Order: sequence, then structure tokens, then C-alpha cells
Amino acid sequence: MSNTTLHNENVSVTLKSLGAELTSIKDASGTEYLWQGNPEFWSGQAPVLFPIVGCLRNGTATIGDNKTCSFGRHGLARRLEFDLVSSSDTSITYSLKANDKTKEQYPYDFELQMTYELTEHGVKVSHTVINHDSVVMPYCVGGHPAFNCPVFENESFEDYIVEFEQPENAACAQLTEDGLINNADRVSVLENEAVIPVRHSLFYKDALVFDALKSRKVALKHKKTGHGILVSFHDFDYLGVWSSANDGPFVALEPWSGTSTCSDEDDVFEHKRGVRFLQSGESETLSFSIEIL
Repeated sequence: MSNTTLHNENVSVTLKSLGAELTSIKDASGTEYLWQGNPEFWSGQAPVLFPIVGCLRNGTATIGDNKTCSFGRHGLARRLEFDLVSSSDTSITYSLKANDKTKEQYPYDFELQMTYELTEHGVKVSHTVINHDSVVMPYCVGGHPAFNCPVFENESFEDYIVEFEQPENAACAQLTEDGLINNADRVSVLENEAVIPVRHSLFYKDALVFDALKSRKVALKHKKTGHGILVSFHDFDYLGVWSSANDGPFVALEPWSGTSTCSDEDDVFEHKRGVRFLQSGESETLSFSIEIL
């Protein structure tokens, strides 16, 4: 595993080749905005989710021509070493290619390239999925960046808000104990509102999963000073907002192209909500950006 730091005059971003994962986002003063993975709460930081988001029912599904795929939560990319393709002071690209071991879980000749490019005050995160196989390849992809909340020691978790780009009416489906989405059990979270006051009890039943947002920008910020993080996710249809149920001092803002298996879905991968399809030889790039406010 190797670490690489990108920097300009306003921001520095560090990444590791294991999982092609963000490990640091700092402003010019050295203030850290990315969660640092304290295992007391959650050891992750910003895992890359591929080729599923969330969980499959019983960890498996049928896929392709009567084949089977099997994954733990959020797929296989987060646990694997990526190869470095290219890097400069302000951008880096990693690649993960299928091998015999990955094909035991996901029977396709895939490539996932992760590119991180600094912007003026943040970073653009791009997921390029390439189908090197001879058959159609279904997949989901997503991000899971978690941010310090609070950012500064003299603040509290409850000093922060999650603010959407525009007022929303949102009822979030509850998650089951095994991480599946129960569409028959939905709880109203926003009623023509744009702001959710952050509190730990929001996450005692796992993530808030938003599946019908108009907004494509969401901020985690201090309700008085306005400092924090803005995530723009125009390429993604779903958003997860999560913190650990043991009162972790962080909030994750997670752009997703799909979700866990839903209560009203069968166990055919291609039937899952949000699944994307690549023809043989095709590629597709989905990006989101993180900006320091």
C-alpha cells in the first residue's frame, strides 16, 4: 500500500492505494475535514463501493447467465489494492482490474478506475467502470466519504446541520438488521424542508437513504459559522447520510448509483433498483465533488 498527497494553495488531499481511498482532506490552515477512521467508532474513511452498494439478501444474487455473485457489504473494491496509473501534484488515477479471485465473487472482466482531481477548494472524485468482457455487465457504484463532525474541538455534534440544495419532501425507507431496505416501512425526514439538524439518534437505525431527492448538492456545516463540507452528486440518483450507531463524531455523505436489495425486489442482480449496464467494450464515468466551505 502506498499513500499519495495532492495539493494546491487551498487544499491538500491524501489517498491510499488500498481501496483507492481518500484518507485526508485539509484546508490551507491544516484543518482536517475527513474522518480519520478511529476504530472505536468506525475504522473506515471513504471506501469506494463497487460493484454493489449496501448489501444483497443473504449476501448473494443470481447474475448474468445463471451465474452467482456474492459480496459482503458494499462489494469488493474497498478491500483490494489498486494499481497507480498516473499522478501529478493535483490529480491521480488508480486502476483495479478483474482477476481469478474477483471473478469468484463477480463473474466479469471489469476495470474500475478511480481519479481524484483537485478543484479550487476541494476534490472531484470520478469512478470510471470499463467492461472488458464479451457480455453485458451490470453494476452499481458509489462513494462513502465521512467527515469530522465537529471539525473543531470547541464544537459539538449537534452544532451541525445537513442542508440540501432546495426544500425536499423525503420519506426514508428503514433498513433491516441485515442491511436491506424495507420499502414498506418509511419514515418522514423532510417535509418541504432543506435542513436536518444533526443528532446522533438520527442514525440509531442505520443510514438515512434518500431515493427521490430533487437536490444534487448537500452540505454538512456548522449552523452558525457555515464552515464544513459541500458534496455535489449530479451523476448519482441516491444519497446515503450515515453515522455510527455508537455516537461516532462524524457524518458520511454518500452518493450512490443504487442501494441495498429492497424488500420488494427478488434476488436477481439485474432487477435491483439503480443497476447500470455496460455493453462489451463500453465504459462509463460517474463523478461527485467535495468542497470545503
